[in-house]
Amino acid sequence: MTAYTMRQLGPADLDAMDSLLDVFAEVFDEPETYVGKRPPPEYMRGLLGSDYFIAIVAEMAGAVVGGLAAYELKKFEQERSEIYLYDLAVLAAYRRQRVATGLIQELRRVAAARGAYVVFVQADTGPEDEPAIALYTKLGRREDVLHFDLPVNGLGT
Repeated sequence: MTAYTMRQLGPADLDAMDSLLDVFAEVFDEPETYVGKRPPPEYMRGLLGSDYFIAIVAEMAGAVVGGLAAYELKKFEQERSEIYLYDLAVLAAYRRQRVATGLIQELRRVAAARGAYVVFVQADTGPEDEPAIALYTKLGRREDVLHFDLPVNGLGT
């Protein structure tokens, strides 16, 4: 089995975060979203140093081959939090080698250290997300829910 290193990024890891954005752009085929308007270094350092954002990368021989971005959501009804796994991607050449599972396990470790009670993720229902759905089903409990995007522009129209 190939040896990967999993690590959480911090404010000094701007190069690794840029590499992770490149991975997201390639895997999701969305270069404009992930690399078209990169934030300046001071913004990224602030995000990586915050108490609500989590970026974890999988590296092999110093190169980022996969990673995830997640957010800690502090709850109001109880003194606890949950972690929303926002994006997870692994380069095609490194899939089916337990990289995604390793990333999720590392996120679970980070979540436990922060006192979170759950990690949750959503997946699309199309055929392109079937591998992700299989992975998440293997690692957790499935809930069928609806997702709505509520635009903030044009309020009142």
